[in-house]
Amino acid sequence: QVQLAESGGGLVQSGGSLRLSCAASGGTFSSRTVGWFRQAPGSERELVVRLNWGGGTPYYADSVKGRFTGSRDNAKNAVYLHMNSLKPEDTAVYYCARFKYGSRYEVDYWGQGTQVTVSS
Repeated sequence: QVQLAESGGGLVQSGGSLRLSCAASGGTFSSRTVGWFRQAPGSERELVVRLNWGGGTPYYADSVKGRFTGSRDNAKNAVYLHMNSLKPEDTAVYYCARFKYGSRYEVDYWGQGTQVTVSS
């Protein structure tokens, strides 16, 4: 059973920074695409960043380009999300996700989520 555990969320002022971490255990990690999603109250869950298993250019949502950076450390089975220049509209629960084998669209495991709140 794969488990994904996020950490690093919290309350930050507008313009501030946070780093989220996701530790994976119990399954294959290095050969899978992974990513971060977020869900704000009353909104659908949206993909923020996707990191392909083989490397290459990560996908970033337009709303976070230039401010957020995703990275992965396969040796540690970990994924990170560095968030800079945070805005109140970045407030959401952030989820780490592992995609199905060979897929860049279907998620098979989710973390429990970590709350990020940006105050104005």
